Amino acid sequence: MKFVSTLVGIVLFVLFFGFALKNTQEVDLRFFLNYELRGPLVLMLLAFFIAGAALGILALAPTVFRQRRQTSQHKNTIQALQSAAGTGSAQPTPDAVNPAQKLAQ
Repeated sequence: MKFVSTLVGIVLFVLFFGFALKNTQEVDLRFFLNYELRGPLVLMLLAFFIAGAALGILALAPTVFRQRRQTSQHKNTIQALQSAAGTGSAQPTPDAVNPAQKLAQ
């Protein structure tokens, strides 16, 4: 499986590298107030891809932190219930079976 993922990574790298070599022409990006940014097309695409990924991560951050907080609260509740029941965190023991009796049957 590691070989397949490495092979897929190499193929994707070659494809994206070829894309970058084919798109080296200069482009103008015009903003408001007559602000203009000039650069290679591939760098503009890369910059906006990275900016989009960063914004996506920032948008997910509150959900992740809320889920972590809820998980911690649930763990504390489970521990409190176990200690109140007197079981603690001890593992349940299986029924005792004598291996010699099992073989004799």
